[in-house]
Amino acid sequence: MNRTVFPLTLPVLFGYLPLGTAFGVLFSTQLEYAWWIAPLMGIVIYAGAGQILAVSLLAAHAGLLEVFVAMFVLNARHLFYGLSLLGRFRGARWRKPYLIFGLTDETYSLLTSRARSEDREHEQEIDFRITAFNQCYWVIGCTIGALLGKNVAFDSTGIEFALVSLFIVLTIDQLKALGEGFPIWIGAGAAAIAVWLIPPSHQLIGAIAIVSSVLLAQYARTRETGIERGSEHG
Repeated sequence: MNRTVFPLTLPVLFGYLPLGTAFGVLFSTQLEYAWWIAPLMGIVIYAGAGQILAVSLLAAHAGLLEVFVAMFVLNARHLFYGLSLLGRFRGARWRKPYLIFGLTDETYSLLTSRARSEDREHEQEIDFRITAFNQCYWVIGCTIGALLGKNVAFDSTGIEFALVSLFIVLTIDQLKALGEGFPIWIGAGAAAIAVWLIPPSHQLIGAIAIVSSVLLAQYARTRETGIERGSEHG
């Protein structure tokens, strides 16, 4: 089964290794903590952008409460991911807590865009392995970066662009899977509005709020139309 899962996770591998390495380097060079705390964060917290944000805040001597609140707000979008997959994770038993914990942007994209069979248990096993593979890539990257940051001096400028590249690849995969560009164009429009009107520190949350509002409105309208058609046929 791993031979089936590994090729699916290759886009994430090529993104998580350099991005995790970037986090590890930043952690080791900006904070006076033991290097092994970087991969430990990858295991316990597992939030790429959130971990990088935490390093910046801790380096600026922010309190732990401030760091917690900032990371919660930044990763609040995962609540919407989880809600949309509750039905798919039903009956996953011991796998369910980890499937919820490991639901990153990239993992969500893979789980929702891949072809699925009618065997729910088999598909949940593949979902579990995809999630575990992706976290392993991230933890390995964090470990490599932390060790490099402690022992090697080099210029890592621009390495964080790996995250942007990864999102581009996953967006293309989602477009192919959905066969509809509306959600993607809404996301692009929301991002443009947020950059134009909202302060940088709140742009991500603003964009998420805009996208969520539009998609909820579309869902309500589609549902209402479906109910009306059902009444007419009834």
